[in-house]
Amino acid sequence: MVDFEPVILQDPDSALTATYVPKAGMICTSLSADGVEFLGQRRGLEAYVSAAKTMGLPILYPWANRLGANSYTAEGATVSVTPGVAGVHPDEHGWPIHGVLAGNSGWLVDEKTDNALVATLDWSSQPDLLAVFPFPHALSMAVTLADRTLTVTTTVTPSTAAAVPLSYGYHPYFTISGVPRSEWQIETPPMRRLTVDDRAIPTGDTSPWAGGTETLGETFLDHGFDQVADGSVFAVSGGNRRISVTFISGYTCSQIFAPLNDEVICFEPMTAPTDALRRGTYPVAAPGAAQTSVFSITVH
Repeated sequence: MVDFEPVILQDPDSALTATYVPKAGMICTSLSADGVEFLGQRRGLEAYVSAAKTMGLPILYPWANRLGANSYTAEGATVSVTPGVAGVHPDEHGWPIHGVLAGNSGWLVDEKTDNALVATLDWSSQPDLLAVFPFPHALSMAVTLADRTLTVTTTVTPSTAAAVPLSYGYHPYFTISGVPRSEWQIETPPMRRLTVDDRAIPTGDTSPWAGGTETLGETFLDHGFDQVADGSVFAVSGGNRRISVTFISGYTCSQIFAPLNDEVICFEPMTAPTDALRRGTYPVAAPGAAQTSVFSITVH
């Protein structure tokens, strides 16, 4: 029986807490203070584990967003994936979405303190994972909660003399309780928008995105971007609250998602654009050299 015992981190500087469940895919299920929740709970943890229905703050690995087909060729390896097998889940068009780690129980806790947690997944030890992403490596996530800020550091360390493609990301669902979605203010940095087709796959066309502040209103967003600079800040605010996400390093792409049927908005840090494994538009972790990416979430 899998142990879904949560690990609750306490910010020493405030009432903010973060709840992680290592054996459920190292997902952050809650970021809250004084009974106020800042992460969308959506269908809850059980639906995430059983059906990959995202909530809270999950990691999307080894691909963020979608693949444009059920196969890809990367670093000389041609891979076929099958929705419903080895953690692969399809989107509404039948294409793989959000990677394969939803509910994965292979994470092992390396370190734990009152406000910090480090866990590692040995990709090489799981045949199902190697079948969909045949690049042996260790995946480590280190999280720290301090000064009203959750900092997430992700490290990919190749295990062999083969490079590891980096096409992962995170999917935080933010919410401002007690304030209607239509009144939320969103802030985005300058970057480049990627035009997509009716399957949400980039077409190759791009346009500049000036960034700035605007009212979300009744706008539906599902936009992809690249050319996101290190240190870029995305934010949502309403009432007396503001949640900001800083892409500290390693995240050059993003997806902004704001559905009309839920009171959430997502600013998703991504190391590569959608469908990068098929297009070769990804960085790599070189043999013998770990690659680290960092983002943080601050609740003001």
